Amino acid sequence: MTVATSLIPGLDDIVKRGDPRRRGEIARAISDLFFQDPERLRPELIDLFDNLLTDLVPHAELASRIDLAERFSRLNNAPPHLVNQLAHENDIMVAGPVLRRSPVLDDAALVEIARLKGQGHLLAMTERPVLSSVITDVLVERGDRDVVRRAAGNAGAVFSPGSYSELIKRAAQDGVLTLKIGQRSDLSGENLKELLDGTLDVIRRRLSTVVNPVRQVEIKRAMAAIEEAALPPGPRRDYSGAQRTVLALHREGHLGESALLGFAKAHKYEESIASLSAMSGVRLSILDRLIAGDRYDPILVLGRMLNLGWPTVRALVLMWYGPHRTPADADIEQARVNFTRLMPATAERVVNFWRNRQAI
Repeated sequence: MTVATSLIPGLDDIVKRGDPRRRGEIARAISDLFFQDPERLRPELIDLFDNLLTDLVPHAELASRIDLAERFSRLNNAPPHLVNQLAHENDIMVAGPVLRRSPVLDDAALVEIARLKGQGHLLAMTERPVLSSVITDVLVERGDRDVVRRAAGNAGAVFSPGSYSELIKRAAQDGVLTLKIGQRSDLSGENLKELLDGTLDVIRRRLSTVVNPVRQVEIKRAMAAIEEAALPPGPRRDYSGAQRTVLALHREGHLGESALLGFAKAHKYEESIASLSAMSGVRLSILDRLIAGDRYDPILVLGRMLNLGWPTVRALVLMWYGPHRTPADADIEQARVNFTRLMPATAERVVNFWRNRQAI
């Protein structure tokens, strides 16, 4: 028996032997006294209420405990031991309200509960307006998919560098989590690159549509850096002269298939790629990387999109092989068949995708 229960005759007997309905009525009656003017209660009175209610509330029926948890969760000076007791309840309908919003719960209590309780308790915590890194460390460590998603979407959550890395690692298999992380204001440039590097292109495009304009620019720059890092080692081609040539042709109205065919037949790689870039609207650095790969398919796609004739596409394919490699006739015939079968609408979609990968 506590000091508080000893002050009220018969209360200890109600606590020990009263039925749940009677205990609930007493708990609500005492709580109503607290709620009459809680802002004016002195600390010693709050302690008295705390002692009374921590004895009564655990024995009250579920509906009473849920109601009291909801009401006390909104007070800045709620009885601290009672709130902690409610937060530790296994029934999430009781624990949930105080875990979501009670300002009385400190980080130590929240961390303890996060380590002991199940996913429902962790999920409730993710709705708190502020989450320190000591709490999110546990949420990321123990939380399931829904917990981690909700925590990442909480603007008031702070994550340690280790937890941020773990979030990004998990985002590689979770497109929704990627979108949540990508919209966080505290996402660093390096973390953004790490996030995008492990993300499918379709999620990258979706992310670009839901973030603010500043983040859109950051995404484009990060993608450019990723593209650059993925380029094969070795010296980069210098396109400055080729770009001047192509620009002059464009100004004179002579940039077209005829000029492109001439460049390709002469094995002028830089001029050919610069011409294709200007004619298709795909960034030169991206086009160079695509065509420098181990397949000539991008040439077929560009040729179909630009409505080039087979002789021009054939010359570009031979240029791709280089002056010191002679493809077999069967290989060239297969390229012609693939080019003929390629639908213009398909080629247009692929080229639009390449255009959208451009950095600014």
